[in-house]
Amino acid sequence: MPKFAANITMMFNEVPFPDRFEAAREAGFDAVEFLFPYEYSTSDLAARLADHQLKNALFNLPPGDWAAGERGIASLPGRDDEFRRSVDQAIAYAQALGTPSVHVMAGLIPDAAQKQQYHDIFLTRLEYAAAQCALHGITVLIEPINSRDMPHYFLSRQDQAHAIVDQVAAANLKVQMDFYHVQIMEGDIAMTFRKFQPNVGHIQIAGVPDRHEPDTGEVNYTYLFKLLDELDYKGWVGCEYRPAKGTLDGLGWLHTMTKA
Repeated sequence: MPKFAANITMMFNEVPFPDRFEAAREAGFDAVEFLFPYEYSTSDLAARLADHQLKNALFNLPPGDWAAGERGIASLPGRDDEFRRSVDQAIAYAQALGTPSVHVMAGLIPDAAQKQQYHDIFLTRLEYAAAQCALHGITVLIEPINSRDMPHYFLSRQDQAHAIVDQVAAANLKVQMDFYHVQIMEGDIAMTFRKFQPNVGHIQIAGVPDRHEPDTGEVNYTYLFKLLDELDYKGWVGCEYRPAKGTLDGLGWLHTMTKA
């Protein structure tokens, strides 16, 4: 059975963020992931993980000005110093929380952008992030995000992301494969995972098309979970979905998996 991590940015919104750790543990999760930890102290978050015997699977580097619409800065010109500071901050949090992987968001690019320029900047920044994180045993992840939910995001397809990983050629640089995004952009999830599995460092799931529980919509997750076991996938599966109703009301799929 795959190892599931609750994304407590999106799940358990019935309670304030600090209380979602306890809620996730009580619901049967052994790990959590979240978008950004930086609003809270490392000591507070580490204590909550320890108190509830949870692992932290993943979080993102600082994304720039999220409130103003930025979605990462790693490919954006003129942000070198800010990016290096964001790497330092993420490493400090990952060390304190025992987090094995951090996600570097590429950013949004203009319609008329010279994409090669952004590509070259992204590679240089990833080389830096991977080198710094390698010193602390941390994996760096990049994630293609579908263009329906996030128009103009620099990465949208798996082949694009895996080509970048090959170009950077850092052992600790991997791809975060969200089956929800793969289905929307490409389909053929099973064969796409089979093809790219060696460079997949983290998986995320959600129902398609509404991004609710994985037992709703057009994707056969029962089949995909069996495939992950068949292919001996050892990483975490992040549950990055928006519960259709209450979080607990929608966890039937998890209870079915844990009893299987």
